[in-house]
Amino acid sequence: MTGIDESATERRRRGAAPPRRTRPLSRGVSATWWYTATAVFTFDLVLVGVWAIVISAFDSRAPVALVVVGGLVWCASLVPLLVDYRQRLDVDRHAQRTRLFLPVALALGYGVAAGLVVGSWTLVVVPIVQSLMLLSWRRGVRAALVIGATVALGILAAVDVGPGRDFTLLIPLVYSVMLPVMTVSSLWWWDVLIALDRARASEARLAAAQERLRVANDVHDLQGHHLQVIALQLELAERLMPHDAEAGMEQLAAARGSVDDARQGTRDLALSFRSVPLGDEIANARDLLEAAGLDVDAVIPPDADDAPAAVLGPVVRETTTNVLRHGGGRRARLVLSGDGEVWRYEISNDVSVISGRAGGSGLDGIRQRVGEVHGSLEVVIEENDFTVFVTVPALKGEKR
Repeated sequence: MTGIDESATERRRRGAAPPRRTRPLSRGVSATWWYTATAVFTFDLVLVGVWAIVISAFDSRAPVALVVVGGLVWCASLVPLLVDYRQRLDVDRHAQRTRLFLPVALALGYGVAAGLVVGSWTLVVVPIVQSLMLLSWRRGVRAALVIGATVALGILAAVDVGPGRDFTLLIPLVYSVMLPVMTVSSLWWWDVLIALDRARASEARLAAAQERLRVANDVHDLQGHHLQVIALQLELAERLMPHDAEAGMEQLAAARGSVDDARQGTRDLALSFRSVPLGDEIANARDLLEAAGLDVDAVIPPDADDAPAAVLGPVVRETTTNVLRHGGGRRARLVLSGDGEVWRYEISNDVSVISGRAGGSGLDGIRQRVGEVHGSLEVVIEENDFTVFVTVPALKGEKR
């Protein structure tokens, strides 16, 4: 496949170690989102808890329960804000604004109520500021909002600490002032991941478009050449037939041969597109198993593409399918090795307690396939592992 970067195949041909492919981003994106959402909730719960502790330390008769219960309700109201932030590119803007009215109203109500109980202007403002931080803003607006909110909260914190106040209040006040920065920092990491995800998807679409263009060019060149030759041969046959029927028939036979050449060329071209180097086959199998949630260890030598992919490629695909269907679903190991005379492929996985057998009926097909090239298949079943060993002779003078 052509593209901006050199392919993994070319890197392995030069003897470089094959890079580990990135696990499909759907799992990484989902995990990062949960980290982000958990961080935001933790920040807010810590804020509520710190204020409750300070209030109870100052005045045992203060309605601490109001601050705690109201704080929990406020934290729960942030859920739709976080959900809309994650899906902000896929939802209707008007519907989004409508859904955000209640969470923002709850934040305002909690801030006013808790602020009056505590006697803190900072606590009045910080819940609504935190809710505003979770809204989707245009580029540059959030940075200005964070700076403005931090400065405003700093001024209010200075007012709250004023003369005669206990400096113990500095703990929740400083935390409140820093809350917008901590929240936006967590969201920034999420935005970076989304940007990388989009860039990777765009790169994949570009690579696919380049591959389609290359295929179109190859087909055009191949068919264009043969069709032009056939057209000339038929034209010549048409001219010769009235005067020299035998020569005309020779040109018709030549045209038929050109048609056969065009067919064979098309088949060869299609076969070359379907052929995948064995190193890429194993890397694809690793990515597939990782996407299914398995812990995968793959060993791919630099010269993996010299192995007979026509034989071992189907073996890799079939055994990978067996692992997904019959394995225990926790771990797998893929190893390819060669010594110049034979190539050995090994795949092992944990055994499913339910099936007790990880092979499936595909092993008979694998045994037949490798037997045709004088290879061998060995299956080892242990208490917690199922391992398949496939050995095939190296092809002399050609690859795959």
